Amino acid sequence: MELRQLQHMVALAEEQHFTRAARRVNIVQSALSTSIRQLEAELEAPLFVRSTRQVRLTAAGRVFLGKAKAALAAIEDARDAVAAVQGLRRGTLSIGTMQSLPAFLDLPALIEQFHSRHPGIEVRLSQGASSDLLAQVRSGRLDLAFVPVSEPPEDVATTMIACEALVVVCAPGHALAGRVDVPMMALKGQPFVDFELDRGTRKLIDRGFMEAGIERHIAFEVSDLETLLELVRRGLGIALLPEAVARARQPALGIAELAEPEMCWELVVAHAAGVSDALPVDKATQAFLALLDDTRAMAA
Repeated sequence: MELRQLQHMVALAEEQHFTRAARRVNIVQSALSTSIRQLEAELEAPLFVRSTRQVRLTAAGRVFLGKAKAALAAIEDARDAVAAVQGLRRGTLSIGTMQSLPAFLDLPALIEQFHSRHPGIEVRLSQGASSDLLAQVRSGRLDLAFVPVSEPPEDVATTMIACEALVVVCAPGHALAGRVDVPMMALKGQPFVDFELDRGTRKLIDRGFMEAGIERHIAFEVSDLETLLELVRRGLGIALLPEAVARARQPALGIAELAEPEMCWELVVAHAAGVSDALPVDKATQAFLALLDDTRAMAA
């Protein structure tokens, strides 16, 4: 059964005349007659009673007419829905983010601006660990995600948002507070407050100490930035954080700058759209990324 056959059947039922119905659907009368006969053969039931002057619906035809009109209306509604999504009048945008984004990325403000431009797009936001967020981007459950990376992820497009040097944060009265060019070896034996595995800067820091051949003592593992900062402020340990995050907490915290080689924390926005033919570019994702670019350009 084809869409055109439904259109032909509805036209003939409403016009009750082959010539007028054929003119309405822009085909010749013989083609319309063939289309109706094929439809009746497929349904194994006559839909019309034909006479020299009139075409009338059979009982089966009356039942089928209602279903055919409903099907055509549903198809038209589907076309309208696709057009609305393509025109950013309707749809959803699913965003993932790590917990405690740095101050230089105001995600709530970005979402507010996006909503004001495209009020018909529903924005959904979820938080999680980097590996989980990237997996959701790959599977299509998230359109994009803001995540820190230590190495480029596979099968995911990324745009760098920031590359921040890590600095030591400590209590204001700590011996390291205010120092510059602090060697990594000076951190050996210090109690650390750090994120749980797969969260925040943990992978980057673990790799940095491993490459330097230095063991470190992790006294506290947390899942959120505010708890980490509070433990550090109370003198229960030190931490390594992106410089912009640390500077925003002064003077409640002390800061020490590391000597070379510095560790750089990269924040990216990851998205699967356009990576392959199987993942076509999504209009809402494109619009949000364009807004992000505009915002960063204005802040530069």
